Amino acid sequence: MGHLFYLSLNDLRLIKYNYNSYWTNTMNSESVLSFFKEITAIPRESGHEEQIIAYLQDFAAKNNLECKTDEAGNVLITKPAAPGYEEVPTIVLQSHSDMVCEKNEGVEHDFAKDPIRYIIKDGWMIAPDTTLGADCGIGVAAQMALLVSDLPCGKIECLFTTAEETGLDGAMALQPGFFTGKVLLNLDSEDEGEIFVGCAGGLDTTAEFHYKNEPVQEDFEFETVFVKDAMGGHSGDDINKGRANAVQLLGRFLYGCLDLDWQLVSIDGGNKRNAIAREAKAVIAAEPDTLDMINERMESFAADVAEEYGAIETELKVGYDEAPESADAIDEMTAWNLVTALCASPHGVLAMSQEIENFVETSTNLASVKMTEPGVIRIGSSQRSCVTAARRAAAAKMEACFVLAGAIVKHEGEYPGWAPAAESPVRDACVASYKKLFGVEPKVKAIHAGLECGLFTEKFPGLDMVSFGPTLRGVHAPGERLDLASLDKFVALLVDVVTNYR
Repeated sequence: MGHLFYLSLNDLRLIKYNYNSYWTNTMNSESVLSFFKEITAIPRESGHEEQIIAYLQDFAAKNNLECKTDEAGNVLITKPAAPGYEEVPTIVLQSHSDMVCEKNEGVEHDFAKDPIRYIIKDGWMIAPDTTLGADCGIGVAAQMALLVSDLPCGKIECLFTTAEETGLDGAMALQPGFFTGKVLLNLDSEDEGEIFVGCAGGLDTTAEFHYKNEPVQEDFEFETVFVKDAMGGHSGDDINKGRANAVQLLGRFLYGCLDLDWQLVSIDGGNKRNAIAREAKAVIAAEPDTLDMINERMESFAADVAEEYGAIETELKVGYDEAPESADAIDEMTAWNLVTALCASPHGVLAMSQEIENFVETSTNLASVKMTEPGVIRIGSSQRSCVTAARRAAAAKMEACFVLAGAIVKHEGEYPGWAPAAESPVRDACVASYKKLFGVEPKVKAIHAGLECGLFTEKFPGLDMVSFGPTLRGVHAPGERLDLASLDKFVALLVDVVTNYR
Protein backbone atom coordinates (compact mmCIF):
# COMPACT_ATOMS: atom_id res chain seq x y z
CA MET A 1 0.00 0.00 0.00
CA GLY A 2 2.87 2.40 0.78
CA HIS A 3 4.46 1.72 -2.60
CA LEU A 4 1.22 2.51 -4.41
CA PHE A 5 1.00 5.76 -2.46
CA TYR A 6 4.49 6.74 -3.61
CA LEU A 7 3.52 6.16 -7.19
CA SER A 8 0.35 8.16 -6.79
CA LEU A 9 2.26 11.15 -5.45
CA ASN A 10 4.82 11.00 -8.22
CA ASP A 11 2.11 10.94 -10.84
CA LEU A 12 0.25 13.79 -9.22
CA ARG A 13 3.45 15.86 -9.17
CA LEU A 14 2.89 16.41 -12.87
CA ILE A 15 -0.34 18.30 -12.25
CA LYS A 16 0.95 21.08 -9.98
CA TYR A 17 1.16 19.01 -6.80
CA ASN A 18 -2.63 18.71 -6.34
CA TYR A 19 -2.77 15.81 -3.89
CA ASN A 20 -6.47 15.04 -3.67
CA SER A 21 -5.69 11.32 -3.71
CA TYR A 22 -7.54 8.52 -1.99
CA TRP A 23 -5.51 8.77 1.15
CA THR A 24 -4.92 12.51 1.46
CA ASN A 25 -8.62 13.39 1.53
CA THR A 26 -8.65 16.85 3.19
CA MET A 27 -4.88 17.13 3.56
CA ASN A 28 -3.86 19.38 0.70
CA SER A 29 -2.76 22.99 0.28
CA GLU A 30 -6.37 24.16 -0.09
CA SER A 31 -7.37 22.74 3.27
CA VAL A 32 -4.27 24.20 4.90
CA LEU A 33 -4.98 27.62 3.42
CA SER A 34 -8.59 27.41 4.56
CA PHE A 35 -7.51 26.84 8.15
CA PHE A 36 -4.95 29.63 7.89
CA LYS A 37 -7.60 32.09 6.71
CA GLU A 38 -9.57 31.24 9.86
CA ILE A 39 -6.48 31.83 11.97
CA THR A 40 -5.91 35.32 10.48
CA ALA A 41 -9.18 36.39 12.12
CA ILE A 42 -8.02 35.34 15.60
CA PRO A 43 -5.99 37.78 17.75
CA ARG A 44 -2.76 36.06 18.83
CA GLU A 45 -0.09 38.58 19.70
CA SER A 46 2.64 37.12 21.87
CA GLY A 47 1.49 37.16 25.48
CA HIS A 48 -2.16 37.57 24.46
CA GLU A 49 -2.92 34.15 23.03
CA GLU A 50 -6.07 33.27 24.94
CA GLN A 51 -8.26 33.28 21.84
CA ILE A 52 -6.02 31.08 19.69
CA ILE A 53 -5.62 28.62 22.59
CA ALA A 54 -9.40 28.45 22.97
CA TYR A 55 -9.75 28.02 19.19
CA LEU A 56 -7.39 25.03 19.21
CA GLN A 57 -9.12 23.47 22.22
CA ASP A 58 -12.52 23.87 20.54
CA PHE A 59 -11.16 22.40 17.32
CA ALA A 60 -9.97 19.31 19.19
CA ALA A 61 -13.29 18.89 20.98
CA LYS A 62 -15.32 19.17 17.76
CA ASN A 63 -13.17 16.52 16.12
CA ASN A 64 -13.07 14.17 19.11
CA LEU A 65 -9.31 14.48 19.44
CA GLU A 66 -7.39 14.16 22.69
CA CYS A 67 -6.22 17.58 23.87
CA LYS A 68 -4.28 18.89 26.84
CA THR A 69 -3.00 22.33 27.82
CA ASP A 70 -0.27 23.20 30.31
CA GLU A 71 0.06 26.24 32.57
CA ALA A 72 2.01 28.16 29.91
CA GLY A 73 -0.80 27.73 27.36
CA ASN A 74 1.01 25.12 25.28
CA VAL A 75 -1.55 22.88 23.57
CA LEU A 76 -1.02 19.25 22.53
CA ILE A 77 -3.60 17.59 20.27
CA THR A 78 -3.16 13.90 19.52
CA LYS A 79 -4.34 11.94 16.47
CA PRO A 80 -4.30 8.17 17.04
CA ALA A 81 -2.57 5.86 14.61
CA ALA A 82 -4.53 4.69 11.61
CA PRO A 83 -5.53 0.99 11.65
CA GLY A 84 -2.46 -1.09 10.84
CA TYR A 85 -0.05 1.72 11.69
CA GLU A 86 0.01 1.30 15.47
CA GLU A 87 3.67 0.22 15.47
CA VAL A 88 4.87 3.18 13.38
CA PRO A 89 6.97 5.69 15.41
CA THR A 90 5.02 8.63 16.80
CA ILE A 91 5.77 11.93 15.04
CA VAL A 92 5.48 15.30 16.78
CA LEU A 93 4.51 18.26 14.61
CA GLN A 94 5.32 21.62 16.21
CA SER A 95 4.49 25.27 15.53
CA HIS A 96 4.06 28.32 17.72
CA SER A 97 0.63 29.87 18.09
CA ASP A 98 1.66 33.52 18.50
CA MET A 99 2.63 36.11 15.89
CA VAL A 100 4.61 39.32 15.62
CA CYS A 101 2.20 42.26 15.41
CA GLU A 102 3.62 45.11 13.33
CA LYS A 103 1.82 47.72 11.23
CA ASN A 104 2.75 50.69 9.12
CA GLU A 105 2.60 54.10 10.75
CA GLY A 106 -0.82 55.68 10.35
CA VAL A 107 -2.60 52.39 9.70
CA GLU A 108 -5.68 51.85 11.86
CA HIS A 109 -5.51 48.28 13.04
CA ASP A 110 -6.08 46.87 16.52
CA PHE A 111 -4.30 43.51 16.79
CA ALA A 112 -6.34 42.76 19.92
CA LYS A 113 -9.58 42.50 17.94
CA ASP A 114 -9.21 43.19 14.21
CA PRO A 115 -8.72 40.35 11.72
CA ILE A 116 -5.64 40.53 9.51
CA ARG A 117 -6.48 42.12 6.17
CA TYR A 118 -4.85 40.24 3.31
CA ILE A 119 -4.97 40.04 -0.47
CA ILE A 120 -4.12 37.32 -2.99
CA LYS A 121 -1.95 38.76 -5.76
CA ASP A 122 0.42 37.23 -8.32
CA GLY A 123 0.57 33.91 -6.48
CA TRP A 124 1.18 35.45 -3.06
CA MET A 125 -0.99 35.91 0.02
CA ILE A 126 -0.05 39.35 1.31
CA ALA A 127 -0.92 41.56 4.29
CA PRO A 128 -0.21 45.00 2.74
CA ASP A 129 -0.21 47.11 5.90
CA THR A 130 0.48 44.67 8.73
CA THR A 131 2.24 41.43 9.44
CA LEU A 132 0.39 38.44 8.00
CA GLY A 133 1.16 35.97 10.78
CA ALA A 134 2.10 33.16 8.39
CA ASP A 135 5.04 32.93 10.79
CA CYS A 136 3.96 30.53 12.22
CA GLY A 137 0.23 30.46 11.47
CA ILE A 138 0.74 28.45 8.31
CA GLY A 139 2.43 25.74 10.40
CA VAL A 140 -0.52 25.75 12.80
CA ALA A 141 -2.90 25.43 9.85
CA ALA A 142 -0.93 22.51 8.40
CA GLN A 143 -1.14 20.69 11.73
CA MET A 144 -4.88 21.23 11.90
CA ALA A 145 -5.43 19.97 8.35
CA LEU A 146 -3.40 16.86 9.11
CA LEU A 147 -5.30 16.19 12.32
CA VAL A 148 -8.63 15.94 10.46
CA SER A 149 -7.23 14.08 7.43
CA ASP A 150 -7.47 10.38 6.58
CA LEU A 151 -3.73 9.98 6.14
CA PRO A 152 -2.43 6.43 6.72
CA CYS A 153 0.15 7.11 9.39
CA GLY A 154 1.19 6.39 12.90
CA LYS A 155 0.28 8.40 15.97
CA ILE A 156 0.63 12.16 15.51
CA GLU A 157 1.16 14.63 18.35
CA CYS A 158 0.60 18.26 17.36
CA LEU A 159 2.32 20.70 19.70
CA PHE A 160 1.36 24.37 19.64
CA THR A 161 3.69 26.49 21.79
CA THR A 162 3.11 29.99 23.13
CA ALA A 163 5.06 33.25 23.15
CA GLU A 164 7.80 32.05 20.83
CA GLU A 165 8.34 35.48 19.35
CA THR A 166 9.06 37.19 22.66
CA GLY A 167 11.42 34.70 24.26
CA LEU A 168 10.38 31.11 23.51
CA ASP A 169 8.42 31.22 26.76
CA GLY A 170 6.14 28.30 25.96
CA ALA A 171 8.97 26.01 24.93
CA MET A 172 10.92 26.97 28.05
CA ALA A 173 7.95 26.02 30.22
CA LEU A 174 7.44 22.58 28.68
CA GLN A 175 7.72 19.75 31.17
CA PRO A 176 9.13 16.29 30.44
CA GLY A 177 6.41 13.90 29.32
CA PHE A 178 4.15 16.55 27.79
CA PHE A 179 4.58 14.71 24.50
CA THR A 180 5.90 11.20 23.87
CA GLY A 181 7.24 11.16 20.29
CA LYS A 182 10.98 10.93 19.59
CA VAL A 183 10.76 12.46 16.11
CA LEU A 184 9.81 16.12 15.68
CA LEU A 185 8.97 18.18 12.59
CA ASN A 186 9.20 21.90 13.33
CA LEU A 187 7.08 23.84 10.79
CA ASP A 188 8.52 27.29 11.50
CA SER A 189 10.93 27.74 8.59
CA GLU A 190 10.52 30.16 5.72
CA ASP A 191 12.32 28.82 2.64
CA GLU A 192 10.77 26.01 0.62
CA GLY A 193 13.39 23.65 -0.73
CA GLU A 194 15.52 23.99 2.38
CA ILE A 195 15.56 21.62 5.34
CA PHE A 196 16.98 23.09 8.51
CA VAL A 197 18.94 21.05 11.01
CA GLY A 198 20.40 23.78 13.23
CA CYS A 199 19.78 27.33 14.42
CA ALA A 200 21.27 30.20 16.40
CA GLY A 201 20.69 30.81 20.07
CA GLY A 202 19.62 34.22 21.31
CA LEU A 203 19.82 36.74 24.13
CA ASP A 204 18.00 40.03 24.80
CA THR A 205 19.71 43.16 26.12
CA THR A 206 17.87 46.21 27.50
CA ALA A 207 19.48 49.56 28.27
CA GLU A 208 17.69 52.13 30.46
CA PHE A 209 18.32 55.85 30.69
CA HIS A 210 16.72 57.75 33.56
CA TYR A 211 16.18 61.40 32.71
CA LYS A 212 14.83 64.56 34.26
CA ASN A 213 12.52 67.00 32.58
CA GLU A 214 13.84 70.46 31.83
CA PRO A 215 11.79 73.33 30.43
CA VAL A 216 11.92 74.09 26.72
CA GLN A 217 13.39 77.53 26.10
CA GLU A 218 10.73 80.14 25.41
CA ASP A 219 11.99 81.20 21.98
CA PHE A 220 12.32 77.61 20.69
CA GLU A 221 10.12 76.12 18.01
CA PHE A 222 9.36 72.44 17.41
CA GLU A 223 9.70 69.93 14.62
CA THR A 224 9.85 66.18 14.05
CA VAL A 225 12.81 64.55 12.35
CA PHE A 226 12.10 61.07 11.05
CA VAL A 227 13.25 57.96 9.28
CA LYS A 228 10.44 55.84 7.87
CA ASP A 229 9.36 53.23 5.31
CA ALA A 230 12.49 51.13 5.65
CA MET A 231 12.09 47.49 4.69
CA GLY A 232 12.65 46.10 8.18
CA GLY A 233 12.39 42.34 8.39
CA HIS A 234 13.43 39.44 10.57
CA SER A 235 16.35 40.26 12.84
CA GLY A 236 17.89 36.86 12.21
CA ASP A 237 17.01 35.73 8.72
CA ASP A 238 17.32 39.23 7.18
CA ILE A 239 20.19 40.64 9.24
CA ASN A 240 22.77 40.01 6.48
CA LYS A 241 20.79 41.64 3.68
CA GLY A 242 22.09 45.18 4.16
CA ARG A 243 18.80 46.74 5.19
CA ALA A 244 18.68 50.06 6.98
CA ASN A 245 17.98 50.28 10.69
CA ALA A 246 15.76 53.32 11.31
CA VAL A 247 16.78 53.72 14.97
CA GLN A 248 20.45 53.68 14.14
CA LEU A 249 20.00 56.12 11.25
CA LEU A 250 18.07 58.53 13.47
CA GLY A 251 20.77 58.33 16.13
CA ARG A 252 23.41 58.94 13.47
CA PHE A 253 21.65 62.06 12.20
CA LEU A 254 21.04 63.51 15.66
CA TYR A 255 24.66 62.87 16.60
CA GLY A 256 25.71 64.94 13.60
CA CYS A 257 23.76 67.86 15.04
CA LEU A 258 25.13 67.82 18.59
CA ASP A 259 27.29 70.85 17.85
CA LEU A 260 24.12 72.96 17.54
CA ASP A 261 21.89 74.31 20.31
CA TRP A 262 18.69 72.23 20.43
CA GLN A 263 16.67 70.15 22.87
CA LEU A 264 15.39 66.61 22.55
CA VAL A 265 11.72 66.54 23.50
CA SER A 266 10.89 62.91 22.71
CA ILE A 267 12.13 59.93 20.73
CA ASP A 268 10.46 56.76 19.49
CA GLY A 269 11.57 54.04 17.09
CA GLY A 270 11.26 50.35 16.30
CA ASN A 271 9.06 47.89 18.15
CA LYS A 272 9.89 44.21 18.49
CA ARG A 273 13.30 42.84 19.45
CA ASN A 274 13.17 40.30 16.64
CA ALA A 275 12.39 42.85 13.93
CA ILE A 276 14.74 45.30 12.22
CA ALA A 277 13.51 48.82 13.02
CA ARG A 278 11.57 50.31 10.09
CA GLU A 279 10.59 53.69 11.55
CA ALA A 280 11.99 56.13 14.08
CA LYS A 281 11.30 59.76 14.95
CA ALA A 282 12.32 62.45 17.40
CA VAL A 283 10.71 65.74 18.37
CA ILE A 284 13.29 68.48 18.78
CA ALA A 285 13.12 72.15 19.78
CA ALA A 286 15.43 75.00 18.75
CA GLU A 287 15.52 78.57 17.57
CA PRO A 288 14.16 79.02 14.03
CA ASP A 289 17.61 79.71 12.58
CA THR A 290 18.98 76.58 14.21
CA LEU A 291 16.09 74.51 12.88
CA ASP A 292 16.90 75.84 9.42
CA MET A 293 20.48 74.59 9.80
CA ILE A 294 19.26 71.21 11.08
CA ASN A 295 16.92 70.93 8.10
CA GLU A 296 19.75 71.71 5.70
CA ARG A 297 21.76 68.94 7.32
CA MET A 298 18.79 66.62 7.00
CA GLU A 299 18.63 67.27 3.26
CA SER A 300 22.33 66.46 2.98
CA PHE A 301 21.82 63.40 5.18
CA ALA A 302 18.98 62.24 2.95
CA ALA A 303 21.32 62.31 -0.02
CA ASP A 304 23.91 60.30 1.91
CA VAL A 305 21.33 57.71 2.93
CA ALA A 306 20.06 57.41 -0.65
CA GLU A 307 23.61 56.79 -1.84
CA GLU A 308 24.24 54.26 0.92
CA TYR A 309 20.97 52.29 0.77
CA GLY A 310 19.33 53.25 -2.52
CA ALA A 311 19.92 49.90 -4.18
CA ILE A 312 18.04 48.08 -1.41
CA GLU A 313 15.78 50.57 0.36
CA THR A 314 13.70 51.91 -2.49
CA GLU A 315 10.99 53.36 -0.24
CA LEU A 316 13.14 54.70 2.62
CA LYS A 317 12.47 58.32 3.58
CA VAL A 318 14.28 60.68 5.94
CA GLY A 319 13.09 64.20 6.60
CA TYR A 320 11.41 66.65 8.94
CA ASP A 321 7.86 67.76 9.67
CA GLU A 322 5.81 69.86 12.05
CA ALA A 323 5.49 68.85 15.68
CA PRO A 324 3.22 69.82 18.59
CA GLU A 325 4.56 72.13 21.26
CA SER A 326 5.72 70.81 24.60
CA ALA A 327 6.61 72.45 27.88
CA ASP A 328 9.34 69.94 28.76
CA ALA A 329 12.33 68.26 27.17
CA ILE A 330 14.80 65.55 28.18
CA ASP A 331 17.67 66.95 30.24
CA GLU A 332 20.70 67.91 28.17
CA MET A 333 23.16 65.36 29.57
CA THR A 334 20.84 62.38 29.12
CA ALA A 335 19.91 63.50 25.60
CA TRP A 336 23.59 63.81 24.67
CA ASN A 337 24.40 60.39 26.14
CA LEU A 338 21.41 58.74 24.47
CA VAL A 339 22.13 60.13 21.01
CA THR A 340 25.82 59.25 21.27
CA ALA A 341 25.04 55.68 22.33
CA LEU A 342 22.48 55.17 19.55
CA CYS A 343 25.01 56.34 16.99
CA ALA A 344 27.77 54.13 18.43
CA SER A 345 25.65 51.05 19.05
CA PRO A 346 26.54 47.98 17.01
CA HIS A 347 23.95 46.59 14.64
CA GLY A 348 24.04 43.84 12.04
CA VAL A 349 26.41 40.98 11.31
CA LEU A 350 29.32 40.71 13.75
CA ALA A 351 30.87 37.49 12.48
CA MET A 352 30.41 34.94 9.70
CA SER A 353 30.80 31.23 10.34
CA GLN A 354 34.24 29.75 9.80
CA GLU A 355 32.70 26.32 9.23
CA ILE A 356 29.62 26.96 7.07
CA GLU A 357 29.99 29.04 3.92
CA ASN A 358 27.86 32.21 3.74
CA PHE A 359 26.30 31.53 7.16
CA VAL A 360 25.97 34.28 9.77
CA GLU A 361 27.49 33.15 13.05
CA THR A 362 26.88 36.19 15.27
CA SER A 363 24.75 39.32 14.97
CA THR A 364 23.06 42.01 17.00
CA ASN A 365 19.88 43.97 16.36
CA LEU A 366 19.35 47.50 17.68
CA ALA A 367 15.61 47.00 17.85
CA SER A 368 13.87 49.92 19.57
CA VAL A 369 14.01 53.10 21.61
CA LYS A 370 10.91 53.81 23.70
CA MET A 371 9.62 56.31 26.28
CA THR A 372 6.90 54.15 27.80
CA GLU A 373 6.88 55.65 31.30
CA PRO A 374 7.83 59.02 32.79
CA GLY A 375 11.52 59.56 33.27
CA VAL A 376 12.66 56.38 31.50
CA ILE A 377 14.00 55.70 28.01
CA ARG A 378 14.48 52.03 27.07
CA ILE A 379 16.57 50.66 24.25
CA GLY A 380 15.79 47.09 23.26
CA SER A 381 18.17 44.85 21.38
CA SER A 382 18.79 41.17 20.66
CA GLN A 383 21.93 39.17 20.03
CA ARG A 384 22.12 35.89 18.12
CA SER A 385 24.84 33.29 17.61
CA CYS A 386 25.21 29.57 17.20
CA VAL A 387 28.27 29.93 19.47
CA THR A 388 27.36 30.61 23.09
CA ALA A 389 30.54 32.53 23.91
CA ALA A 390 30.16 34.72 20.82
CA ARG A 391 26.52 35.45 21.65
CA ARG A 392 27.45 36.58 25.15
CA ALA A 393 30.36 38.61 23.80
CA ALA A 394 27.94 40.42 21.47
CA ALA A 395 25.70 41.19 24.43
CA ALA A 396 28.70 42.46 26.37
CA LYS A 397 29.61 44.73 23.46
CA MET A 398 26.10 46.20 23.53
CA GLU A 399 26.29 46.55 27.32
CA ALA A 400 29.64 48.32 27.21
CA CYS A 401 28.36 50.84 24.67
CA PHE A 402 25.42 51.87 26.83
CA VAL A 403 27.13 51.61 30.22
CA LEU A 404 29.72 54.10 28.99
CA ALA A 405 26.82 56.41 28.18
CA GLY A 406 25.44 56.13 31.70
CA ALA A 407 22.64 53.63 31.10
CA ILE A 408 21.59 50.71 33.28
CA VAL A 409 21.84 47.46 31.30
CA LYS A 410 20.34 44.02 31.85
CA HIS A 411 20.32 40.75 29.90
CA GLU A 412 17.47 38.27 29.82
CA GLY A 413 15.71 35.58 27.83
CA GLU A 414 18.75 33.61 26.72
CA TYR A 415 17.98 30.44 24.78
CA PRO A 416 20.34 27.85 23.32
CA GLY A 417 21.20 27.16 19.72
CA TRP A 418 20.51 23.88 17.96
CA ALA A 419 23.61 22.07 16.73
CA PRO A 420 23.24 19.83 13.65
CA ALA A 421 23.28 16.13 14.52
CA ALA A 422 25.82 13.85 12.86
CA GLU A 423 23.13 11.18 12.38
CA SER A 424 19.46 11.98 11.84
CA PRO A 425 17.02 9.43 10.37
CA VAL A 426 14.27 12.06 9.99
CA ARG A 427 16.64 14.40 8.14
CA ASP A 428 17.53 11.56 5.76
CA ALA A 429 13.85 10.72 5.31
CA CYS A 430 12.97 14.34 4.46
CA VAL A 431 15.78 14.57 1.92
CA ALA A 432 14.70 11.29 0.30
CA SER A 433 11.04 12.36 0.16
CA TYR A 434 11.89 15.72 -1.37
CA LYS A 435 14.11 14.17 -4.04
CA LYS A 436 11.45 11.59 -4.86
CA LEU A 437 8.66 14.17 -5.13
CA PHE A 438 10.43 16.96 -6.97
CA GLY A 439 13.43 15.41 -8.67
CA VAL A 440 16.06 17.55 -6.91
CA GLU A 441 17.78 17.42 -3.57
CA PRO A 442 16.82 20.04 -0.99
CA LYS A 443 19.41 22.20 0.70
CA VAL A 444 20.24 20.98 4.19
CA LYS A 445 21.44 23.88 6.32
CA ALA A 446 21.35 25.79 9.57
CA ILE A 447 19.47 29.07 10.05
CA HIS A 448 20.55 32.22 11.88
CA ALA A 449 17.06 32.76 13.25
CA GLY A 450 16.07 31.19 16.55
CA LEU A 451 13.93 28.05 16.64
CA GLU A 452 12.49 26.26 19.62
CA CYS A 453 14.42 23.15 18.62
CA GLY A 454 17.41 24.30 20.66
CA LEU A 455 15.33 24.15 23.82
CA PHE A 456 13.81 20.82 22.83
CA THR A 457 17.26 19.26 22.65
CA GLU A 458 17.86 20.24 26.29
CA LYS A 459 14.42 19.26 27.60
CA PHE A 460 13.91 16.10 25.56
CA PRO A 461 17.26 14.35 25.04
CA GLY A 462 17.45 12.05 22.04
CA LEU A 463 14.81 13.93 20.03
CA ASP A 464 15.45 13.68 16.26
CA MET A 465 14.38 16.94 14.58
CA VAL A 466 14.19 18.89 11.33
CA SER A 467 12.49 22.14 10.39
CA PHE A 468 10.89 23.04 7.07
CA GLY A 469 8.12 25.22 5.71
CA PRO A 470 6.80 27.14 2.70
CA THR A 471 8.43 30.31 1.40
CA LEU A 472 7.63 33.43 3.42
CA ARG A 473 9.03 36.88 2.79
CA GLY A 474 9.00 40.07 4.85
CA VAL A 475 8.25 38.26 8.11
CA HIS A 476 8.04 40.44 11.22
CA ALA A 477 7.23 43.45 9.02
CA PRO A 478 4.17 44.87 7.25
CA GLY A 479 3.83 43.37 3.80
CA GLU A 480 4.64 39.85 5.05
CA ARG A 481 3.67 37.39 2.32
CA LEU A 482 3.25 33.68 1.65
CA ASP A 483 4.21 32.07 -1.66
CA LEU A 484 1.21 29.89 -2.54
CA ALA A 485 3.09 27.70 -5.01
CA SER A 486 5.59 26.85 -2.29
CA LEU A 487 2.68 25.95 -0.01
CA ASP A 488 1.74 23.15 -2.42
CA LYS A 489 5.23 21.66 -2.18
CA PHE A 490 5.45 22.12 1.58
CA VAL A 491 2.20 20.22 2.10
CA ALA A 492 3.25 17.48 -0.33
CA LEU A 493 6.52 17.00 1.54
CA LEU A 494 4.79 16.95 4.93
CA VAL A 495 2.28 14.35 3.72
CA ASP A 496 4.97 12.13 2.26
CA VAL A 497 7.21 12.25 5.32
CA VAL A 498 4.39 11.61 7.79
CA THR A 499 2.92 8.71 5.83
CA ASN A 500 6.19 6.98 5.00
CA TYR A 501 8.45 7.49 8.00
CA ARG A 502 9.36 4.22 9.70
